[in-house]
Amino acid sequence: MSEIKKIKNLKEFSTSADRFEGANLLCPGCAHSIIVREVLNATNDDLVLSASTGCLEVCTAVYPYTSWDASWIHIGFENSSTAVAGAESMYQALKTKGRLKQPDRNPKFVAFGGDGATYDIGLQWLSGCMERNHNMMYVTLDNEVYANTGGQRSSSTPIGSSATTSPAGSISYGETKNKKDIMGIMAAHHIPYAAQVSPNKWKDMVKKIQRGFSTEGATFINAVSCCTTEWRFDPKDTMAITDLATDSLVFPLYEIIDGKEWNITYRPKNVVPVEEYLAAQGRFKHLFKDEYKYLIKEWQERVDANWEYLNRREEARV
Repeated sequence: MSEIKKIKNLKEFSTSADRFEGANLLCPGCAHSIIVREVLNATNDDLVLSASTGCLEVCTAVYPYTSWDASWIHIGFENSSTAVAGAESMYQALKTKGRLKQPDRNPKFVAFGGDGATYDIGLQWLSGCMERNHNMMYVTLDNEVYANTGGQRSSSTPIGSSATTSPAGSISYGETKNKKDIMGIMAAHHIPYAAQVSPNKWKDMVKKIQRGFSTEGATFINAVSCCTTEWRFDPKDTMAITDLATDSLVFPLYEIIDGKEWNITYRPKNVVPVEEYLAAQGRFKHLFKDEYKYLIKEWQERVDANWEYLNRREEARV
């Protein structure tokens, strides 16, 4: 792994030339733009980008306009990963053959996808890229639902959440399955670097993004991206909800190196009860009815067990 570049401070970020413009159609309060902007600003190198079909793509590339001041492609719902992998392979081939006009330039290859494109529709495509260990970064904007197409559940949707295809009502508490462990799946590929990040902890996120850019080989980044529309909270509360996600340990922040070294990168000084996280979102309001309150207890137990597991993995280093 090459030396990690010095992290830009807040002033440097504020004065950097944005390669993701603010002129987009994302919902007020959407965390997508915050995450994408920081990913692109984490490096001064050239960028080759792709985005799967989803909120990010449809809201940032309304023909004839674009929010992307970098090489960018939209290809399909499932294969932004292979689009970037193909570009990276072409670049490596041309470099080997000495056919690059500017061989000293070192572009970074980044693909973006939502949880639907990552956890579900594009999983096999992404798995292939990780297995082949392309020198690329894949960033999941994890809002735990198919937000662009009507709020359907995905395999990232947490248990008890009310979605359009798993609605809560008199005979159902909503989603019945636990969220898929995408970080564990990516770690099982033994890729050089995987990390879970959150925009409210921007220094932690940028440090991990820069480590990913400094890594030779495949990098996977899973970013929680609160969705004001489908999670049902006031747009002004995006960072407050994100704080609850990390401080309740529902979305813990950690990294996995070479599939075996696990490092927890944020330990809340005061852990917030999971109940507070759930209460702040309309998608979980039904869980506070008497017949469903037992699920809140199960949520807490599951989060506690996962935190204990992460701590054991960090101590074991295996």
